[in-house]
Amino acid sequence: MDFQSCFPVWNQLTAAQQELINGTLLTRKVTKGTMVHNGNLECTGLLVVKTGQLRSYILSEEGREITIYRMFDMDLCVLSASCIIRSIQFEIMIEAEKDTELWIIPPGVYKKIMEESAPVANYTNELMATHFSDVMWLMEQIMWKSMDKRVAAFLLEECAIEGTNKLKITHEVIANHLGTHREVVTRMLRYFQSDGLIALSRGTVEILNEEKLEAL
Repeated sequence: MDFQSCFPVWNQLTAAQQELINGTLLTRKVTKGTMVHNGNLECTGLLVVKTGQLRSYILSEEGREITIYRMFDMDLCVLSASCIIRSIQFEIMIEAEKDTELWIIPPGVYKKIMEESAPVANYTNELMATHFSDVMWLMEQIMWKSMDKRVAAFLLEECAIEGTNKLKITHEVIANHLGTHREVVTRMLRYFQSDGLIALSRGTVEILNEEKLEAL
């Protein structure tokens, strides 16, 4: 897999624009837990995931995290280059959830091409709209869904991502994804366990009754 196949508007660029990207494109390998983008403290550029998994989240003043969206193979993120888009100030953090290989278009290069190319500008707007939809979906979950439903949905999503019903995950990590306290997650997981939906052991959550979780 090469970068060109992951960038949907590549064939709509001029030869000079393609050469500029090829000449400045960065490849970065990061290990699990590495901070890829640190909010407004840096302008990383356009991120493209070659292989691996990234998590984007926001951080409250109290230090509580909540996941906005996750990125997998061939996903792109433009919020890591929000400094090139006027009037956008988004304190987003991005970390590697697994060992990941990335391509990065430096912000100055991407800004130049976006200003020159209507297809790239339109595609950037589409990415921004997608990210905005992710944030709105998250707000709906927080405002209208009870915690048992959110935890159930998260566990099912994790099973789909990892391809197993036995998840190696801590209560703290689940709480960080959902923007709540560890004690709240622990209480909910124990409730699920008493109801026969899951089995808990140290650092592990095993799904026993997927149908009941889906019903939630």
